[in-house]
Amino acid sequence: MLGRGRLHRDLLEQLARDAATDTEILITGPTWLDKRPYAEFAHRQSPRAKAAFVSVKCDTVSDQLRKNNLFGHMEGAFNGDHAEDPVAAAEGGTLFLDEVDTLPLPCQMKLLRFIQDKEYRRLGETHRRHANLRLIAATSADLPAALRAGRFREDLFLRLRVIPIEFPPLWKRMVDVRSLLEEVLAIIRNFIAWLQSRPARVLRIG
Repeated sequence: MLGRGRLHRDLLEQLARDAATDTEILITGPTWLDKRPYAEFAHRQSPRAKAAFVSVKCDTVSDQLRKNNLFGHMEGAFNGDHAEDPVAAAEGGTLFLDEVDTLPLPCQMKLLRFIQDKEYRRLGETHRRHANLRLIAATSADLPAALRAGRFREDLFLRLRVIPIEFPPLWKRMVDVRSLLEEVLAIIRNFIAWLQSRPARVLRIG
């Protein structure tokens, strides 16, 4: 996480304060911003810090799983598949859903029910499972526009956005531009120093 500006510090302070509430957090910001470190930061500041932090990038989940059940499936439900259950892996800890806007509408409905009941059923099973975890979601999409277009459920949006953390574009955080450049220059200097420390090799021909 890079940033020295007041706005960036305020957002981190907000994350630290709200981490103890155990309610849902929705992190929004530009596409280039890696939101996972901020979700991990909130996890480490929460009472669940000693439990697992599980990250699911929703736009890379297999199509079969996305269409049927975000919460995994019993082994053998699909040919050649193994059981996948990110919710079980995050038990007691935090489940981070990145690019949550890419979930299809049927999956959004399942996620909404899960948030409400903290219960879910893996594909291929008949019994329901109970989960004890904290949910953090993130997106770089314009969710209000997705709501108007019918691509995202308004009720799910409201449930995810109990605690909104919105990162503005970098042009509104000019102080952070300097820190980014300094970080890049430091990496380049370290790389040059490493190259200079390597023993010189003589190229022999013939």
